[in-house]
Amino acid sequence: MAAKPHLNLVFIGHVDHGKSTTVGRILYDTGHVDPHVLEGFKKEAEQKGKATFEFAWVMDRVKEERERGLTIDVAHQKFDTDKIYFTIIDAPGHRDFVKNMITGTSQADGAVLVVAAAEGVQAQTKEHIFLARTLGVTQLIVAINKMDATKPAYSQPRFEEIKTEVTGLLKAVGYKTDEILFVPISSYKGDNITKASPNLGWYKGPTIVAALDTLKEPPKPTDKPLRLPVQDVYTITGIGTVPVGRVETGVMKPGMKISFQPADKVGEVKSIEMHHEQIPQAVPGDNVGFNVRGVEKKDIRRGDCAGPVDNPPTVAKSFTAQIMVLNHPSVITVGYTPVFHAHTAQVACTFEELVKSLDPRTGATRQEKPDTLKTGDAAIVKIRPTKPMVIEPAKTFPQLGRFAIRDMGQTVAAGMCIDVEKR
Repeated sequence: MAAKPHLNLVFIGHVDHGKSTTVGRILYDTGHVDPHVLEGFKKEAEQKGKATFEFAWVMDRVKEERERGLTIDVAHQKFDTDKIYFTIIDAPGHRDFVKNMITGTSQADGAVLVVAAAEGVQAQTKEHIFLARTLGVTQLIVAINKMDATKPAYSQPRFEEIKTEVTGLLKAVGYKTDEILFVPISSYKGDNITKASPNLGWYKGPTIVAALDTLKEPPKPTDKPLRLPVQDVYTITGIGTVPVGRVETGVMKPGMKISFQPADKVGEVKSIEMHHEQIPQAVPGDNVGFNVRGVEKKDIRRGDCAGPVDNPPTVAKSFTAQIMVLNHPSVITVGYTPVFHAHTAQVACTFEELVKSLDPRTGATRQEKPDTLKTGDAAIVKIRPTKPMVIEPAKTFPQLGRFAIRDMGQTVAAGMCIDVEKR
């Protein structure tokens, strides 16, 4: 039997709209959480005066265990439907999600936007839509949650009202809305999760789990030139230099001459290994180690990127980017130099020019050359790395065009590269 397609899924939306409960309920209703465990959570929730929180705790427990470094039951983060095997990426934490999305540990292939029916669209709903678009999430499902809490309960007019509003926001940032499914649910009550709910008799579309099955596995960009960001470099006795990393685009084969940038070193691929076996070629998504002749361990390091000699990775002297400020304690001005995390590279970069601020809901220009940018702002900016770094325009190589901006131990902004001035 062929392996099921695998997709990374992220749940986004405003903080109290029921993301964790939705994730917990999907895991439970697809048989990935033991009923005894849930019963325990339910009792605990009631004792703590947090009745109705048990599904959310399924996810929170995972988060606590992760923070304590314990191993966690794999089922908490992975689940499968009849058709697809899903990994849920860091659903609740807005900032962790951004960092994971960009450092390439887990590009989301699809997102579920959760909007609570009674509250409707909130500031963070808008921000997350813009962010999902900026970070290249093309497939989206909208879950209109807490349908049991509308007045009257399970109100179709309320569902239609939110659907219209969200459709407008999605269109404004460039989503093709005719392809997006809107599903009314109540995660807490279990309406429309795995089976159609009699409470929502007016709705004729798929349940949320059936909607997830319509998501498509992303195409593997084998037709593009090779790009492999280096994660580590080893020297193995009797073999030589072995860089390790994940192929993002293109194909790597033994015999290829490759260029490492910004190190500016050229070597020849002798052999490629994955899961301790030699393979004849490596394609996008493959995590590989490869033996390269003509390059020494001291020559290259994490953050370098490998590509063909006739189409080497782009080294930026400066670049133009679209960013969204997620969480900055004061304001960003020209001269600010935080650390940019792009693929496996971490390089301090300076804001050289604030070209214009944008409306985060629509992408329309707000102000030319603003003096400052603050939390919640979106903008086009010009950035100069303090040392050579590889970054590519997101439209050519999305995997190498996204970045997170970190400062003071947190993700302050996220963005994508629009254009590069080559070194």
